[in-house]
Amino acid sequence: MMESNKIQILDHRYYRGRNIYSHKPVMKMIVDIGKYGLIPTKEIPGFNQKLLSCFPGLKTNYCSLGYEGGFLERLEEGTYLAHVLEHTILEMQAMLGYEVSFGRTRTIEEPSRYYLVYQYKNEVCGLECGKAAVFILNRFLDNKEVDIEGFLDYLGEISINAELGPSTTAIVEEARKRGIPVTRIGHESLVRIGYGKYSHLVESTLTDLTSCISADISSNKQLTKSMLSENKIPVPYGKTVYSELSAVMAAGQVGLPVVIKPIDGNQGKGVSLNLNSEEEIKAAYRNAAKFGTGAVVEQYVKGKDFRVLVVGDRVCAVAERLPACVTGDGIHTIQELIRLKNSDPRRGEAHEKPLTKIRLDEVALDELKKQKKKPEDVPEKGETVLLRKNGNLSTGGTATDCTDLIHPDNAEFAVRAAQVIGLDVAGVDFVTEDISRSIQETGGVIVEVNTAPGIRMHLYPSEGIPRNVAKDIVDRLFPQTEYCFPIVSVTGTNGKTTTVRLIHHVLSITGLNVGMTSTCGTYIGNKCVCKGDNSGPRSAESLLSDQTVEAAVLETARGGIVREGLGYDLADVGVITNIADDHLGLNGVETLEDLAFVKSLVVEAVKKDGHAVLNARDPMTPTILKRVHSNVILFSGHPAKDVFVPKGCVRVYEENGGIVISAPRERLNLIQISEIPVTGGGLIECNIENCLAAVSALYALRVPLEVIRKGLKSFLMNTGRFDLFRLGGFHVMLDYGHNRPGYENVIKACGRMEHERLIGVIGMPGDRSDAAIRDTAHLCAKSFDGIYVKEDEDLRGREKGEVADLFYRTITGDGFPKDRISVFERELEALKNAVAQAKDGDLIVAFYEKLEPLKQYLESAGAEKVGFCPPEMPRREKVQIS
Repeated sequence: MMESNKIQILDHRYYRGRNIYSHKPVMKMIVDIGKYGLIPTKEIPGFNQKLLSCFPGLKTNYCSLGYEGGFLERLEEGTYLAHVLEHTILEMQAMLGYEVSFGRTRTIEEPSRYYLVYQYKNEVCGLECGKAAVFILNRFLDNKEVDIEGFLDYLGEISINAELGPSTTAIVEEARKRGIPVTRIGHESLVRIGYGKYSHLVESTLTDLTSCISADISSNKQLTKSMLSENKIPVPYGKTVYSELSAVMAAGQVGLPVVIKPIDGNQGKGVSLNLNSEEEIKAAYRNAAKFGTGAVVEQYVKGKDFRVLVVGDRVCAVAERLPACVTGDGIHTIQELIRLKNSDPRRGEAHEKPLTKIRLDEVALDELKKQKKKPEDVPEKGETVLLRKNGNLSTGGTATDCTDLIHPDNAEFAVRAAQVIGLDVAGVDFVTEDISRSIQETGGVIVEVNTAPGIRMHLYPSEGIPRNVAKDIVDRLFPQTEYCFPIVSVTGTNGKTTTVRLIHHVLSITGLNVGMTSTCGTYIGNKCVCKGDNSGPRSAESLLSDQTVEAAVLETARGGIVREGLGYDLADVGVITNIADDHLGLNGVETLEDLAFVKSLVVEAVKKDGHAVLNARDPMTPTILKRVHSNVILFSGHPAKDVFVPKGCVRVYEENGGIVISAPRERLNLIQISEIPVTGGGLIECNIENCLAAVSALYALRVPLEVIRKGLKSFLMNTGRFDLFRLGGFHVMLDYGHNRPGYENVIKACGRMEHERLIGVIGMPGDRSDAAIRDTAHLCAKSFDGIYVKEDEDLRGREKGEVADLFYRTITGDGFPKDRISVFERELEALKNAVAQAKDGDLIVAFYEKLEPLKQYLESAGAEKVGFCPPEMPRREKVQIS
């Protein structure tokens, strides 16, 4: 391939949740910098000068040196384009108003291929800044000019469009203050706050507590008025019309002046006030018809415009809304005064700021025309020029807080109006001269009841006290004093699925509807709702969105962590069963230390008052403990062999054939291991460890001890793990062992059972290294009396037959008789041949890729599912695997 003269983007991916690079959202970009892999930027003529001229903020960047100006120093010393690209992307986001600082650049392949990771807050902004920065730096390399301001204007516009609305943002920030997780759905303003049964969907201020019918009613102005009137709530008299002629006739019946508004409009669009002539009424109808299927002609009530925010059964805020206007200074034209007013930094193009810019559009021009004014006119000093009749903030209006002034009668009318329509959050619009006096006295009316009312006017009033109404809305959604949705996340090299199943089973006994993700599928209660390997972040996200789930137990695999991070925010308990030699050589994970770093994310992402559950015997545990910021529980099968035990730490361990929980102030004898079926009466050592890990997690969740005992005794369905079948005079075991530690666990257990011959149906996933496959093959050569090598259906990047051939050559190379080893393309074919040639007393172990075809075959052949240690198979002494 020819060497490129440009920076090329090879891949770009999101990490929306906590990830191995940062606990903040980041993007990862893989780039090739071509010939510049060997050329530092100081040796590229004019490059550094162009860069600093366009991005002067880079002069103060810290970089890895840890002090202001660190990046500039690196630039002057000589750094490479990928590193410069990282800082440029961060700087562009900062110039657009986003506080981002985390970045990292690392070499993938010398000399030109790199990955860089950078923080983002706005996903669209982060992505587009990455692309734009590559384009800009390439222009610098070509010694061409760049319109930086034009880029920033474009990026600013698309970033604003991708932001949550101000109301949603305020609610999201309030939820996060309380530690309630928030998930954005899609690219609009829809978010999910919380998990499972305790979650709510929110868009703007519309929540899932409001029914569709209620929302539809509130959007129909005439229907709303009719229902309010039925409930003796003061509303203006009016009629629904569908033509200009009908509007004129209705105005005559209602009595001039009138108001005309769309039947189903919002944000004041298409509303015309104080209409007195047939010409005005016809024009107003045409304007209203643009925004709805018809119009409402109603009595014009003179007074001020007040918005009353109702949340639940109380008024939370009141604001007087003032229409967009300018005040003359005797010098500037109306057009210039609008421009000056729009220069206020509090005003934005849409909803991104406390106020919206005033638009000199058709509506404003019509209003000026009514006043016999033009945009070029210069108003006298102190003269107020209205640009609209309605006071909506979305059209440039302002608001003054009046919350402390509202009369109790008016507050009661507002709450009743919201309840009549069925809204949990409502914006009730009053027209009255004085909100501090009852509308029954002043003749004021309620003119609208709005679903999803904007709350900018209350959060950021132009005058008066700001009201944190987002807090009131979150209080309404989560009335309980403490948000509680237990999450347990389990990772490790071996034992994850069994540990997850145990925790799921015991938690279910408490009466909770518990969700579980695992390599065998996603379960809600005891029902499998999605089959297959569901141990990744997307499966976790899917489960946590189900509103029937009350607790979650998540199997969290290495691959998903590396690819996308975690599918949840913080867990109550994070469990690492062990760290062993598996998956090394994949995705940059080369050593056990690398693997421990990846999996430690599960115990890093635990609430401060939560618990990290770790294996006291694992050599990587001391390293992982340095990354833990929560309480710690250590488990171990044999305390004497523990590698590290901090003082004051809760411990769960095996002693004298039982499970013991030892805490600083108590020592509890929980249960005898022989009473736990999944341990095979104590024969399956790895499942004893899995039980200890599960007990640790359950103890951390404060599950009563009697419930834990009951759950351990009643857990019988560990499908696909040490699954034993009797077929005539021999037995067949199915297990998902897919690495050397998994094989060792199964062979140890089989070594403690009586049998004449041990037969292996063996294979490994193709994404394991040659060394790992050979290591497992050596174990098989000395452990089995007969071997059937099979190939997985999913080759995972290998050539057909490659893994099987590696097994065969290694095993026969160890001196294993060639007449006792066979190779098959498919695992079902291998098992069938092993069964066909089996003798009484044999124990066949099949390490499967896909469980169901093998189970179905055995059942069709008349095999009987039996317990792991049936009476006719007496135990042997423990065997050691070297």
